[in-house]
Amino acid sequence: MGAIVIGFAAGAICVWGVNGLKRLLRVDDTADVFGVHAIGGIVGAVLTGVFSAESLGGTEVDLAIGAQVWAQTFSVLFTIVWCAVVTAIAILIAKVVVGLRVSEEDERIGLDIVSHGEAAYEK
Repeated sequence: MGAIVIGFAAGAICVWGVNGLKRLLRVDDTADVFGVHAIGGIVGAVLTGVFSAESLGGTEVDLAIGAQVWAQTFSVLFTIVWCAVVTAIAILIAKVVVGLRVSEEDERIGLDIVSHGEAAYEK
């Protein structure tokens, strides 16, 4: 039963993540990846701590729900920080090795022609 509640809660918050949060933050997320996977994943991970208690359908006997929710929340926060640090390092390495942008000339011509030698569409 807990999985159903988590699914409904995460689904509802994902709709907000895709429609509300994306507009609020003015983020270009064409495939709505952040609103679905990040927001839904965070909600699901934290609510797993709530529904791990045996009284709510979980498997742990006499589990302190607050302690488990804190463990889940801490893990989510740690994951966010870890991903931010590793991404920053990867971006810095990519910037030094190959750069983060193509030239303005390549942008004008189009990356489909410059990178692949073919036009993706007719002009």
